[in-house]
Amino acid sequence: MFATFADRALMSRLKPRCANANTPRRTQRARVVRVAAVARPNFFPGSTPPKHLDGTMPGDYGFDPLGLGEDKAALEWYQQAELMHARWAMLGVAGMAAPEIFGNPFVDGPLPNWAEAPFFDGYVADANTLFVVQMFLMNWAEVRRWQDMKNPGSVHADPYDESRRCTGTDVGYPGGGLFNPMGMAKSAEEQKTLRAKEIANGRLAMVAAMGCFIQHDVTGTGPVANLKAHLADPSHVTVFQNFHPFSF
Repeated sequence: MFATFADRALMSRLKPRCANANTPRRTQRARVVRVAAVARPNFFPGSTPPKHLDGTMPGDYGFDPLGLGEDKAALEWYQQAELMHARWAMLGVAGMAAPEIFGNPFVDGPLPNWAEAPFFDGYVADANTLFVVQMFLMNWAEVRRWQDMKNPGSVHADPYDESRRCTGTDVGYPGGGLFNPMGMAKSAEEQKTLRAKEIANGRLAMVAAMGCFIQHDVTGTGPVANLKAHLADPSHVTVFQNFHPFSF
């Protein structure tokens, strides 16, 4: 919101000056370029985004202080890596909080804290069996995703039924009935908006997941228990009372 306000304020100041017939053309062009630069969302209002971040990617706010994305191939890889980490983080944070809130009818007895879940003995199968099954399933899914990154569209068809195909044209957004069952993003503008919202929520979820890791290391409890403790005594149950340096 601050960036939008600053952009509008700057454009309102520059517009009359650019329209002045007595202003040199070179100065007018420079100001027009400046207005165009600030019109796009930017993590630091007034700064100039790097050339390799042109605003076409979802969630692009010109943030790359180390220049990691200057190589085009590396930038495409980083984009997919961030997208996958964002999606897993959203699922992970939901998985950390949901058992504390709702419980789970598919396991016996009380649910463990998320950090103790790998050692829980009430699942439908033992931990080793679940791990092996997960490795096979994830390997199949990740190999197909890697193939799509190398050759976009090469794995859009169901290997068992060619009539069922993904409809997406961009890597990381397969679309189709399986990945878009509600038929959202019917227009290009709606698609752009939803992709920006997804990556924004995913980035927030990655930060939240890191917070859950640190909270459990410090307090030994889950995120919901921590939230309840803070709400019960907000003046004394805070990060300042619980913080202690990491021990290695």
